Amino acid sequence: MSDLKILQKNAEKRRSIYVLNDQLPVDQQQLIDLVEHTVLHTPSAFNSQSSRVVVLFGEEHKKVWQIAEDVLRGIVADDEKFKATEEKLNLFKAGAGTILFFEDQNVVKGLQDNFSAYADRFPVWAEHASAMHQYAIWTALASIDIGANLQHYNPIIDEQVATTWNIDKNWKLVAQMVFGGIVQPAGEKTFQPLENRVKVFK
Repeated sequence: MSDLKILQKNAEKRRSIYVLNDQLPVDQQQLIDLVEHTVLHTPSAFNSQSSRVVVLFGEEHKKVWQIAEDVLRGIVADDEKFKATEEKLNLFKAGAGTILFFEDQNVVKGLQDNFSAYADRFPVWAEHASAMHQYAIWTALASIDIGANLQHYNPIIDEQVATTWNIDKNWKLVAQMVFGGIVQPAGEKTFQPLENRVKVFK
């Protein structure tokens, strides 16, 4: 298979997989190596390298979703209404790990100070960089048959996450990616017509 076909196949494999278990097809160090390599080679505006990643396995991973559950229980008082949320959080807990994505606001502020003409754009470009890291890691995980889904429980869990893992106060939480062994694949995906989404001029 050509390199292009491999890239395309990996992009197709990257889906939101929600039914996961804690059995990975590779060992933890291989997954860490994959994440580190991806972070090293994912681009960012002005080569700012503002993205930060925390990888949590096992009980550390479960802590994230217990934090989310505890916070949300304080918001949703009705036990009956909370059942659906609890079921979703239990799906996350069943996975093997969570990757937390942050953006270092010190880096963003430094760029704003040094390049004032673009000051209002750097927070946006930092979000772009984070999104690229999320997609690149997600696709890399899919390439080795690890399922994942992306969540956004920030900002309601930010304070507890920062305290639990002693996160630098300048790191802004952007997203949480749950990963694990695939128990149930994603359903069929529908697509809008490409002619409405891609324009080509020659």
